[in-house]
Amino acid sequence: MSDYDVIVVGARVAGAPTAMLLANLGYRVLLVDRATFPSDTVSTHLVHPPGMAALGRWGLADAVVATGCPPVTTYRLDLGDFAIAGTPRGLPTAPRPYAPRRFAMDAILVEAAAAAGAEVRTGFAVDELIVQDGVVRGIRGRSGGASVTERATVVIGADGVRSFVAEAVGATVYHETPMLSVLYYAYWSGLPFAGDFNLYARGQRGIGIITTADGLNVVVAAWPMAEFEANRHDLAGNYRKTFATDPELDALLDGGRMESRILGATMPNAYRQSFGRGWALVGDAGYVKDATPAQGISDAFIDAESLVAALDDVMSGRRAFDAALADHQRARDERTRPMFDFTSQLAGFDPPSEEDAALFAAIAADPQASDDFASVLAGTMRVEAFFDPANLGRLLGEPTA
Repeated sequence: MSDYDVIVVGARVAGAPTAMLLANLGYRVLLVDRATFPSDTVSTHLVHPPGMAALGRWGLADAVVATGCPPVTTYRLDLGDFAIAGTPRGLPTAPRPYAPRRFAMDAILVEAAAAAGAEVRTGFAVDELIVQDGVVRGIRGRSGGASVTERATVVIGADGVRSFVAEAVGATVYHETPMLSVLYYAYWSGLPFAGDFNLYARGQRGIGIITTADGLNVVVAAWPMAEFEANRHDLAGNYRKTFATDPELDALLDGGRMESRILGATMPNAYRQSFGRGWALVGDAGYVKDATPAQGISDAFIDAESLVAALDDVMSGRRAFDAALADHQRARDERTRPMFDFTSQLAGFDPPSEEDAALFAAIAADPQASDDFASVLAGTMRVEAFFDPANLGRLLGEPTA
């Protein structure tokens, strides 16, 4: 007999919602994380409208907004010669995106999981998975004392890009592109940005600015992965030098104040096999891409809902495990692959071709197209719909058939 129906390893934006939703359905759930809450984590912060809509379905959107983050009203991609600036279309239940601080939002999610009936153990480190006859049956870990063993019908890895669960089960990567960039950020006060998600492309450097809570902006510097080793020995110097590529922006930062240490991450671009005998993966543990379009949080929320629906089918006896989870993984890949491929182009440092430059200039000159492009970044317009040849032909003034 298992002690739990499900054990979820990792209690942030993928794991806590998964545990909450399963507990709401009446399943016995154990949620563990080596962190304690509230605590911070490296993040792009932005929750696009699809993610805010999920928070609304869970009854948590108002609590997240109440943490003090203003709505993000403008998405801007500045390519130097011109800039595409638009207002992303929202959803009926989520008209605006927000960029909350992670220590605040993650605590809300963990508390919601506990309120739903999940058992939550923070400060709990998982040391190994319990495997019997090739099937994952539980975990062994500790919380500052003796090792304990807990058993479950399914163990879910919601433990991020470098997932312990994924490594322990040998989850294979079946689609991957090279890492494109390394991103570093700090929190700044005193900057004249409010309600903004700004991306600047400046040669071999990228800059991002996102408005978050408490009058702060997340200020991001990015450079190609090939420069990671050379630049990491003077991180502060190279971070600050990045903004010299845009003198106007550099002058704005001179009038602000950096309020935190510099944080950073490298992000692979990969899909992992996300289920197997007694285990599953959710969020970044199963699928991850470069952070430039800030899709990770919203993707994690939607992935959690899809996985829970599949597991409910399994544990209620309606479907077999492999069939239900295979359909979930297939749907995830179909939903996310266009943005995955678009991100690989958006996050690279190669200069745009003449054709791409002409297209971006046409988008920048057309207010509706600029709003559409912002909506693509926000996840409220499909990538393939925007880049449909008929739509691009209209933007470029090509004659219709």
